[in-house]
Amino acid sequence: MTDACIRAAVEAIHSSPFQAVFYLSGGASQVLGSLLSVPGASNTVLEAVIPYSRMSTIQLLGKIPPQFCSKRIAEEMALLAYNRALKLSKPGSPVLGVGFTGSLATTSPKLGEHRFHMSTRTADRMWISTVTLNKGMRTREEEERVSSHLLFKAIANACKVPATSISELTESDVYDECEMQFNEDQELEQLINGQICFKIYPFSSETYTSAERKIILPGSFNPLHEGHLKLMEVATRAHLCSICGDGYPCFEISAVNADKPPLSVSQIKDRVRQFEKVGKSVIISNQPYFYKKAELFPGSAFVIGADTAVRLINPKYYDGDYNKMMKILIGCKETGCTFLVGGRNVDGAFKILEDFEIPVELKDMFISIPAEQFRMDISSTEIRKRSGMSPWNLAKNFRIQCPEQSVQVSVAFAC
Repeated sequence: MTDACIRAAVEAIHSSPFQAVFYLSGGASQVLGSLLSVPGASNTVLEAVIPYSRMSTIQLLGKIPPQFCSKRIAEEMALLAYNRALKLSKPGSPVLGVGFTGSLATTSPKLGEHRFHMSTRTADRMWISTVTLNKGMRTREEEERVSSHLLFKAIANACKVPATSISELTESDVYDECEMQFNEDQELEQLINGQICFKIYPFSSETYTSAERKIILPGSFNPLHEGHLKLMEVATRAHLCSICGDGYPCFEISAVNADKPPLSVSQIKDRVRQFEKVGKSVIISNQPYFYKKAELFPGSAFVIGADTAVRLINPKYYDGDYNKMMKILIGCKETGCTFLVGGRNVDGAFKILEDFEIPVELKDMFISIPAEQFRMDISSTEIRKRSGMSPWNLAKNFRIQCPEQSVQVSVAFAC
């Protein structure tokens, strides 16, 4: 590829919506130079890591691999990069993970082959390629150029950018590639199994291009009801945002539960459809615990009910160990997370945050939503309990209070 072709392709990549993380070891270094030297790189490049030493690679992978330069390691690096990109990207942006590991020419002759492996991972695709170069035919600089150009073309293809080039490979070089496509069901299976950390469905029509943090309302949403929607509405009002900062509002469902079997793919899709109907974004994660959610979404504001808040500050849920509770919650605080707490029925009585004793070290992490701004007297559990009743008796009213109005909402289910 000529310099002009590379620059044009880089500009197209930077104009695409993809945001990427790169883990490159042992070659293809010119890729980063090409991407970073063209204006707009911050639109694409979230992070680039060069785990060049063995110990750096071991710490990145979390294990000692049987072989440092292999197809399997390139695939694992791309998947790690993809998960990292999910955590760093703007809400709703498509992300790309890039992995490369090479064993190219060095100052002393190599006993083994001169080869490299590269992989790109997006939400619906994993591409892996292995190239074995004709040993002794090229200098290190020439092998760097070949590996960089081939990886650059793979990145462009992953970003859906055309990048035609004249192959620098010869008949004596060996090139092998494979590609796997994932549908939504397979992606959700990967999430349940822990291969990917979360999936976001950006159903909201509103744009939050400058929002890097999130305002998250977690729950099972079985079913989603008007109380959830009103709670999020109140939590994102200007006066609360002035306390916790602007953010991208989204609901969150954990596919993995602490004390129940994980949700099935069909259950997840059923619950996701509820949010599509109302045009609200939802995240599916695999983290049931708040301290893990805080690690996954640092700096976020979690919208919770008083019933959840009282469990968060109860040592009973930390093996009865107060010190363990404090250590975990202070860890949440250190991620920059806050909790916006709405009133809920607790043990038969309506409670707000001020009704509970919050440890002094944690007080500034909890922000109260006053009862006069929001009150919800029904839960998804109650709705499910009524699901066996006749539609006439099931059409019960529940009250949601907000400062401008009181709303009477009738909920009915057909048999």
